[in-house]
Amino acid sequence: MHPKALLEACADLVGLVLKFDHPADAVVSRFFREHREFGPRERATLTETVYSVLRKKLLFDHLSPSGSGSKERRMAILGFHGPRDFLKSALNDTEKRWLDNCDAVNEADLLERHRHNLPEWLVTPLKAQLGNGFWALVESLQRPAPLDLRVNTLSDKRADVLSELKLAGIPAKATPYSPWGLRVEGKPNLGKLDAFVRGAVEVQDEGSQLLALLLDAKRGEMVVDFCAGAGGKTLAIGASMRNTGRLYAFDTSAHRLDALKPRLARSKLSNVHPAAIAHERDDRVKRLAGKIDRVLVDAPCSGLGTLRRSPDLKWRQSPQSVAALAVTQAAILESAARLVKPGGRLVYATCSVLPDENEVIAEAFSVAHPDFVPQDAGELLTALKVDGAPDLCAGGATGAHYLRLWPHRQGTDGFFAAVWNRA
Repeated sequence: MHPKALLEACADLVGLVLKFDHPADAVVSRFFREHREFGPRERATLTETVYSVLRKKLLFDHLSPSGSGSKERRMAILGFHGPRDFLKSALNDTEKRWLDNCDAVNEADLLERHRHNLPEWLVTPLKAQLGNGFWALVESLQRPAPLDLRVNTLSDKRADVLSELKLAGIPAKATPYSPWGLRVEGKPNLGKLDAFVRGAVEVQDEGSQLLALLLDAKRGEMVVDFCAGAGGKTLAIGASMRNTGRLYAFDTSAHRLDALKPRLARSKLSNVHPAAIAHERDDRVKRLAGKIDRVLVDAPCSGLGTLRRSPDLKWRQSPQSVAALAVTQAAILESAARLVKPGGRLVYATCSVLPDENEVIAEAFSVAHPDFVPQDAGELLTALKVDGAPDLCAGGATGAHYLRLWPHRQGTDGFFAAVWNRA
């Protein structure tokens, strides 16, 4: 495609995404459905340009006023993903000089906000938690997340799948913590890969795999994945149960559960029972009260641990939306806890990095429910033979340790999990 046409398309897509009416990935997908003329290479350029703009929006907002043309075009030029000579062939002389001046800006001379590219309301809690590690997190958030796969241990072994991927020309290595995981280099087309088609692997971040591992569901148990969504953790739990027992996948969105159906078919699991519920107090939930061995509550959250994948979230979320989510999280955890039978396990998890959605929720629950005894996540993961388990955890006010994962420390998305056993 001609450079000028591609840059124009990038500007159009940047303009649509920066409205923040919908998630960026949904806007990009719709754009491609409406513009079938783009090939794989053009799609990659368009996508990465948009995500570059989202990652560095404050910096580009600072640099763009000195340029010419529409703001969308200037932002697209600054974030353009591709060779500089290709880009410059689409620019006029004024734009070329402006871009050269922007490229010459010394990062050390920039204000903090133009270096971290985060909203101030998010900077404060991150600095409070990380101290000097804040800038290491910032650096990690400027890079795309890796592609992690989970091997379906019901049918395959990790070493065998690793060899299979290498034979297919896909470089990969075992994940450092999850015993089920593989980290793949690049972005290969998995759709036509035999290991994917036959259900030997599923795309799942290593941190998400550790949440399923922490639940430690056993053969023959009754288990609930309370906010199952598209079912990534559901499938991991079902495999760990060796396709025995009964695993309920609850969610308030039938649409999200529909996305589980093809994945469930590939997995060859027959112990999973998806069910759409109206709310956390649904009659289906009430009927199971006190009967469930293990319950996972991967609560709806801000998603701010996934900024490498979804950088638009830092601009679409706010202190008000986080406060509203915290109310929902506490209510869901309260209802899900009723399912757990004496001696059973409850796991509360989010993919957020904010204490208000994590430690605050967990510690309030512990105070209100003395019959739920906090468990040390580090000790549990050590018993499951996870390498470096204590390094994955942080202490809480209850004395127990929570699972606390960070992109710059563990290379996973940001995750939190608290564990209780019911007395």
